[in-house]
Amino acid sequence: MRVLMIAGVAGKAEAGGAGVVHNVAKELRNLGHTVKLLFFEDLIPKQRWPARFRTLEFAARVSSHMAEVKNEYDVVNIYAPYGFWYGFRRQKGSAAGPPYVMSMHGLEERRNYAMAREARKGRAHYFRLKNRIWQHFYHMRTYRWSIESADQCIVTNREALLFLQMRYGLPPDRVWFIPNGVGQEFFHRRACSDTHEPKLLFVGTWIDHKGIYALAVAFEQLMALAPRVQLTIAGCTETEERVRRYFSPAAQGSINVRPFISRVEMPELYAQHDIFALPSLVEGMPLVLLEAMASGLAVVTTESSGMTDLVEDGHDGLLTIPGDADSLTVAMSTLCGNSQLRHKLGCAAQEKMKRFTWKLSALRHEAVFRRAMGIKPVPTVSEPQETNIDGASYSGKVVLN
Repeated sequence: MRVLMIAGVAGKAEAGGAGVVHNVAKELRNLGHTVKLLFFEDLIPKQRWPARFRTLEFAARVSSHMAEVKNEYDVVNIYAPYGFWYGFRRQKGSAAGPPYVMSMHGLEERRNYAMAREARKGRAHYFRLKNRIWQHFYHMRTYRWSIESADQCIVTNREALLFLQMRYGLPPDRVWFIPNGVGQEFFHRRACSDTHEPKLLFVGTWIDHKGIYALAVAFEQLMALAPRVQLTIAGCTETEERVRRYFSPAAQGSINVRPFISRVEMPELYAQHDIFALPSLVEGMPLVLLEAMASGLAVVTTESSGMTDLVEDGHDGLLTIPGDADSLTVAMSTLCGNSQLRHKLGCAAQEKMKRFTWKLSALRHEAVFRRAMGIKPVPTVSEPQETNIDGASYSGKVVLN
């Protein structure tokens, strides 16, 4: 199979979205397929349109590029919202190019809901009335067009799967939930630590939808209960000075900010900490959460988006109320004062992550690509060749046991 994967993000492996694309492509190649990757800078080295029309410019360039290479690939996988222009051309006839499979990490409707709530709290200043109008009449329509014009759709959490079926009317055989994977380099044996001064870790861009306001308030409250607690903020892509502004002077000495961290440093970063906090209001299925769980960290995250597909509250992590600092404080303080619970949750999380592999993700992508090409799965009787997250055998075909 000849596959072209296109994502409208920078191609750096450190980035979450690009990381998913790189890992899926690597495993597809291991399965014997030819895969080419194109990122934003590959198709638009220099933007010509105003920044607010970035989506339209890239979508138009994707469509024109597909006209140039339409006979070179069997299927094209375009990450939302950049496939709609090509999707509309495809609807006029297959001569436009190969089948179009849309992939979407997060649900924009969830983002709008979360950011509207933040705006009412005096946060999310970019989500005022003017921005919401632009979001509704422009941004959301590009996502809708990308979804509706696709031959097949892939999402990374069950919330999006159900939403696309019920809101957009997609039939169950046109939208698929494919979880992300996690690399073996994160699976290190973690000893039980009895420390009452655990180290907390947050990894992610320092932006509103990551729950940074709730994290800042919760950490201040936590320090009143555990004065020697430490928090590392890594991969925030912001200056240390700007991040520190969110915390009081009293908390400054307990915070360590690392604006950038390479992928090769990530396993060691997780190993150096005891608790992982990801209070995001909206995500797709965050790679950092899979990595933290694979590393045996006790995780605290929110009951939202793809986090609920990974964490079972009280079994392999703790779930909190999105945007609620008090809920986050209670969860973090519970873990700070209970080393046995930290160890129990971390061990269960690491065991669960053994079922989230990039190979399985690639096998599922392969099955969806074949469906888009009109190749139906063939029933066979065989031994299980792979195991999915529900424990059922799966190899891209229907396997009867």
